[in-house]
Amino acid sequence: MSSMVVISSIQHSFGKEQVLKGVSMDIQEGEIFGLLGPSGAGKTTLVKMIVGILAPDKGVIYIKDQKVPSLKLMKSIGYMAQSDALYHELSAKENLDFFATLYGLHKKSKAKAIQEALQIVGLTKYKNKIVNNFSGGMKRRLSLAAALMHKPKLLILDESTVGIDPLLRQSIWNELEKLKQIGMTIIVTTHVMGEAEKCDRLAMLRDGNVIACDTPEKLKEAQQVDTLEQAFLAYGRSDA
Repeated sequence: MSSMVVISSIQHSFGKEQVLKGVSMDIQEGEIFGLLGPSGAGKTTLVKMIVGILAPDKGVIYIKDQKVPSLKLMKSIGYMAQSDALYHELSAKENLDFFATLYGLHKKSKAKAIQEALQIVGLTKYKNKIVNNFSGGMKRRLSLAAALMHKPKLLILDESTVGIDPLLRQSIWNELEKLKQIGMTIIVTTHVMGEAEKCDRLAMLRDGNVIACDTPEKLKEAQQVDTLEQAFLAYGRSDA
């Protein structure tokens, strides 16, 4: 497989606090790639740089051989941030219609994209409900729909299933697997070990460093442990 994202020697600080310390990794086309680590590990900062909304102090990122940031890349990227970027006074359908217009979808394809996205996240029967009346989990689901409705080549999900019930979380992961099968590259950040197990490969982050990167099985095998949590702790000790 060819590389979708190449991250090389990324460093970044907020004031005196260095949050990324020379991070490098290669994310392959058509895989689900996880960024696993606790809060403060640098996951969100890194995905913001991949999207192009934050510039690193040092290092470079390429998406399909194009240097980030690039306006040309924007329509090929879907991004779901930790905080919901929704218009609460509009309905779910009206929100998606707005985002579809931003993505440049035409009228016929727009209606189909909205319907498919609502179906994926289980919000079809709530499409005319005002978002201000949504629960937190429903808002997360709508944000996910907005991120994937234009079928981006690269989908980036930052803590995408926080506040979502287990059954729907499983349903969403089933859909992510289907999207991967048609060639979409998906990056997810998580601190949930069960979700990390579903990724094709993982980069474990701690204190702004990549302490390990491989498939979940190989990460466990290398440390001779049964769970990813045990592996993460073991790599953390060896990195200290």
